Amino acid sequence: MAIKMAKVSIENIDDAKGVDSVMTALKNIHGVTAVELDPASSTALIRYDDTDTSIHAFTAAISMVDYVTQPFPIDAPQNPRYHE
Repeated sequence: MAIKMAKVSIENIDDAKGVDSVMTALKNIHGVTAVELDPASSTALIRYDDTDTSIHAFTAAISMVDYVTQPFPIDAPQNPRYHE
């Protein structure tokens, strides 16, 4: 078991209902140990057990929330905002 951290985009959340929906979606994923949302920067920091889940589960869960479009890992090379 290894606890890892991932930062994902949560763009287009502009009210309490949207924040609650994202928190619920992420916390319901088996293996997630903590979630910190930062609506000001449109990101979520997720701590998780990498033997139980992956970043793909987070982006899939977030994409199901009506308020969010195009979730992606912040530090992934395929992210257009990523500059190494």
